[in-house]
Amino acid sequence: MTTPTNDVCLPETEHDLVAVGCGPFNLGLAALASTVEGLDLVVLESRPELRWHPGLMFDEALLQLSFLADLVTLVDPTHPLSFLAYLRDKDRLYPFYIRERFHPTRREYEDYLRWAVSRLPSVRFGHQVESMAWDTGRQRFLLKVLRADGQRLSLAARDVVIGIGTEPTLPGALASLPSSRLVHTGSFLHRLEDVEAARHVTVVGSGQSGAEVALHLLQRNLAGGSAMSWLTRTVSFAPLDYTKLTLEMTTPAYVRYFHALPQVTKDRLVAEQWRHYKGISTETLEQLHDLLYRRELESGLADVELRCGVAVEAASVSGSGDVVLRCRHLDTGGTFEHTTALVVAATGYKQRTPGFLRPMDGLVRWDEQGRYQVRLDYSVELAPEVGGRIFVTHADLHSHGVAAPDLGVSPFRNATILNAVLGREVFALPRRTAFSRFGLPGDAAMSQGDAPTTRFVGPAVTSGDPAPTRTPRREAS
Repeated sequence: MTTPTNDVCLPETEHDLVAVGCGPFNLGLAALASTVEGLDLVVLESRPELRWHPGLMFDEALLQLSFLADLVTLVDPTHPLSFLAYLRDKDRLYPFYIRERFHPTRREYEDYLRWAVSRLPSVRFGHQVESMAWDTGRQRFLLKVLRADGQRLSLAARDVVIGIGTEPTLPGALASLPSSRLVHTGSFLHRLEDVEAARHVTVVGSGQSGAEVALHLLQRNLAGGSAMSWLTRTVSFAPLDYTKLTLEMTTPAYVRYFHALPQVTKDRLVAEQWRHYKGISTETLEQLHDLLYRRELESGLADVELRCGVAVEAASVSGSGDVVLRCRHLDTGGTFEHTTALVVAATGYKQRTPGFLRPMDGLVRWDEQGRYQVRLDYSVELAPEVGGRIFVTHADLHSHGVAAPDLGVSPFRNATILNAVLGREVFALPRRTAFSRFGLPGDAAMSQGDAPTTRFVGPAVTSGDPAPTRTPRREAS
């Protein structure tokens, strides 16, 4: 049944586009759309205000990307909601210039996001979307919304963007531990009282979040704090692959190439390219080593243990209340038990499944792993009777590659969505974004007249950007 029934007549408004969720990606959508005349966009967020990873907001933690990866710059560098416009408005342009660091702190970046929110009346906090259905007669999506003040209302929209983000995930080996003995990194700073009370804290998992928690625990250890361990199944405490040509995998050129690949190939590549989006910043690794080196000059400190190549296979709580982890050393196959008081799970996040889509069961196309089937323009495959479009942000890792969680590709994705919604190129999308050419020589490259004259047989995968017709210059990526 695609036409919803209304038990109660709710106050209703109609819009061109409704975006659900207000993280940086949908906030960027609202920012770009704010300069488009005639577009009625509303962004709905269940939380009372914008908070960006508050459980990991360490004072000196840096954004892993340049300030150019703001809400708008890589599509429209003159936009009034750019990071540089924020610095000018806050009278911090010269201090930022003299600082000579392209990477803002995460705290500063959150302040920038909140500054942008204050200039976007289209963003509505305290609005929880309870259900969404397709009305065949009106050819509109109908969203039932609960406001923080208890009032319910209905919104009708021609198109919808879902950007509800991800949620913490736990492996089965840790899922049985009681909450008093387990903290996910996403809640770390909210559980500091538990962390500081534990005589021994063990971080399980890697990535930037795990490294920042390990750094915090190591700093406490040097100040006379508790013992700490860091266990990860990766073969090393691997750095983020931030080399220039590897970064071209976050460009629109690679996104177009990646999207055309068979799904089995895409899943393999995402797994192989984990260091691009799950690695640890070199600066954090250097800070960790510096602290470990400093410990050599101290005595009487609690123990510190770092082990890589270790898989945690099971966890339990002993009679004395300690956590016992059963571990396997992956290189040798040997097993051992690790005892600790508290586990911090640096085990990542998974795609959040929106409960409000239940009225559209059978209308949204999912793959065999329960993921959206996402077109190149970020719209989801829907049943033929649905005349509107659902777009997704940050739910496209499996379809568009490792650029999906990257803030730098967000303006391109949002501009693509807005162009599709408006049916015209309101935002000029960049054509040359990578020097690398991905895949076989194809028609797009050959048409430029400067690609190799390689002859090939078999199905072609769309290459990256068109070949340049003159000496290329480096672009920001």
